[in-house]
Amino acid sequence: MSRAAQKQHAKRNQTPGIVGWRFVFVMLALASVFVVLVARAAYLQVLEPEMLVTQGDLRSLRVTSNTVLRGMILDRHGEELAVSVPVQAIWADPKVVLERGSQQDLRRWEALAEGLNMTAEQLNNRIGSDSRRRFVYLQRQVSPAAVDYIRRLNVPGVYFRQESRRFYPAGEVTAHLIGFTDIDDVGVEGIERRYNALLTGTAGRTLVRRDAKGRDIEVLEREDAQQPRNLQLSIDQRIQSVAYRELKKAVLTYGATSGSVVIVDVHSGEVLAMANSPSFNPNNRRNTPVHHFRNRAITDMFEPGSTIKPLPILAALEFGSADLNTVIDTAPGMLRVGGSWVRDVGSNNGKLDLTGIMQKSSNIGVTKLALSMPHQHLLDLYFSMGLGSDTGLNLTGESSGMLSHRNRWSDHELASLSFGYNLSVTAVQLARMYAAIGNGGILRPLTIIKSEQGLPGERVLSPDYAQAMLDMMEAVIEPGGTATRGRVDGYRVGGKTGTTRKAVAGGYGDDYVASFAGVAPISNPRFATVVVLNEPASDYYHGGEIAAPVFANIMNSVLRLKNITPDADGVRISKRKGGRDAG
Repeated sequence: MSRAAQKQHAKRNQTPGIVGWRFVFVMLALASVFVVLVARAAYLQVLEPEMLVTQGDLRSLRVTSNTVLRGMILDRHGEELAVSVPVQAIWADPKVVLERGSQQDLRRWEALAEGLNMTAEQLNNRIGSDSRRRFVYLQRQVSPAAVDYIRRLNVPGVYFRQESRRFYPAGEVTAHLIGFTDIDDVGVEGIERRYNALLTGTAGRTLVRRDAKGRDIEVLEREDAQQPRNLQLSIDQRIQSVAYRELKKAVLTYGATSGSVVIVDVHSGEVLAMANSPSFNPNNRRNTPVHHFRNRAITDMFEPGSTIKPLPILAALEFGSADLNTVIDTAPGMLRVGGSWVRDVGSNNGKLDLTGIMQKSSNIGVTKLALSMPHQHLLDLYFSMGLGSDTGLNLTGESSGMLSHRNRWSDHELASLSFGYNLSVTAVQLARMYAAIGNGGILRPLTIIKSEQGLPGERVLSPDYAQAMLDMMEAVIEPGGTATRGRVDGYRVGGKTGTTRKAVAGGYGDDYVASFAGVAPISNPRFATVVVLNEPASDYYHGGEIAAPVFANIMNSVLRLKNITPDADGVRISKRKGGRDAG
């Protein structure tokens, strides 16, 4: 091969091909990337578009709401018993606090801690060191003065939030009945808990879309706020205050562990007052024992003792084994029944008519009346008068009392039942029973809500016998009765005392429950009132000695507050000289 031919061959071998392997690799790589991008775009936009929509919404959608205050609780005359006041909560965004070094500005940081009533170290612990956290409360329900002070500090990452705080103008006077709410404004006791749904409104809600600069560009949804309802109770704040004042005075005077008062309108079944002592301040519950929150008038059961004695007398009248002229021989003051003794307190009372049995609180008298009829008839009247069932108040924690439904009763058990043992009641049950006697024999459910018309009731007693029992109850506060300290100057009133020993394991102990249940005025009954004093520690423990005077003091104020016309006979009765109180 010539030299020229060799040069031409070598030149041809050095010239690259049109499509080299590098070019092919690059093209394949680019094509693969393009295919992956197209596949990913198709997957996101066709098969799984929700994720992109969700991410977009998280960055642009915002919900705004307005605060709705909790509804007010009012008494029957519109007096405020519970109101909500607007307050501020102070919160922090730990991420902003840490990123902007708010804690490094020691002077401002310590001022913030002081305004929150904590140390700087406590405040640092509250913030923590995790920058992923975005919300932490520093303090809730802060006073306006503290909010203004902290706002002027202008600490980065510290913000304010509108909320409300519950305030109870009547304080301890209505504490057990009204109850209270927790820090989130949710009812946890009393009326606040029972009617939480009614008192709680729903805040208005607006869903908007915002641009990158935080400007609203579109309103997507709008829900109007549902305003809460105010709740008007049957309670009369004036009567409630009187009842609580007199009860508290008696509990302190006689060293009782607790006490309750219930006042009911006999015609409508409305509860006008429900007080307990000891009470608590619902506006500041710090260091208050939990058992003080219990509404004893509806939860605590006790054996009613002689306050139940109207029922065996009425049962005998209704059955026909006795009439208004019946006389019972109670001599010699003791009676053996079923192997056990029944005794009258005090001396031998001899022969007593029905009024005398009530006036002297004769255990023997009611025992003989109870045994003069079939036991089922006696029990039926007890149940018909609401014993052993709830009163209709529908309050959380209300007890139904305790009354056995069994068919077999010994004579001594029936005797005990006739003078208030072998059963347990609550103060509201007893008030309901006396309200039925006061209104002519119609048993109505009790209500704590103001009612323009009385709730429908059921007749359980003859009107004539109900009126006769009112006259017998009036004799209890007259001279010779067990509750002469229960009389009210200028008014005819009546009632029945009760004194029972408290049951303990294996029998009865040395503690007592003193009670008085009454109706006023007898001439035109309006109010049924029950007073219960639990475990008095003084030498006075009979219902006629310590509970009847509380009834008298309360009724003296209530009858005048309600402008009830005095009775001509009431003045005459009030001037009589009373005998020894007992019973």
